[in-house]
Amino acid sequence: MRRPSPHASESSPTTTTPPFDAAAARRLRVALGMTPEHVAHGMRVSYGHPHVSPDHVIAWERGITAPTNSELTALAGVLWCSPAELIGRPRTLREHRIARCLAPEDVARAVGHDVHSYLRMEETDSWRGTDRQSAALADLLGLRLPDFVAVTGRNAKLGELLRSAVTTRWQAYVRPVAKVVPLDRPFLEGALQALHEDYQGHMAATLSWGGGGSDAGDAGQEFLDRIVEHFWAKLQDDTAREGVQGVSSGGV
Repeated sequence: MRRPSPHASESSPTTTTPPFDAAAARRLRVALGMTPEHVAHGMRVSYGHPHVSPDHVIAWERGITAPTNSELTALAGVLWCSPAELIGRPRTLREHRIARCLAPEDVARAVGHDVHSYLRMEETDSWRGTDRQSAALADLLGLRLPDFVAVTGRNAKLGELLRSAVTTRWQAYVRPVAKVVPLDRPFLEGALQALHEDYQGHMAATLSWGGGGSDAGDAGQEFLDRIVEHFWAKLQDDTAREGVQGVSSGGV
């Protein structure tokens, strides 16, 4: 395992806390035979965090608090792991970058943006790039298609389209969804049809239980609230898995 550079995240102007896996931090420390004192000492001496004490390490491992971006990078260095091993599932563009041990300059250079513009996108969670730049971003960060859609700010639009598709005629939404999700038409048609049938069948079954329109409405709303999650689940079958694993330069 390559030890992360102490300077990997120094260029980030914020201290936004990434999702932290407290159990993984403790497991890795114990496996190395280290105490919280050892970890804190390493972060102070080797990674320039003079404020870190054993109490900080204990609080992180108990999930009471979480390290900042720079603290996370330092902690990963002391524990001889990558930051990705200490992060829960990345949710934002910044978190995916940190998980790959990349500085903002690295990403900006690879996708063809100046670093200041790129950092503004991270700060506002609003990716703005051409198809070529989006493909380069997906390749560099190893984004699966659901992650790509999320970090490029398309989740809200996707959810809106999917809710309309399952409550009306799904066939009318294949083309609009394809503009948001770069997948072949047969995959999208199968997923939208299955979602529509699930939603309509669920609503009909709920009404037949005698619970009345209120119960049906509650169940239907719960389904709609999780519609994006249901959509990705539909695309995980054997025929669609290859198309969902990532985004290629020709597919964006």
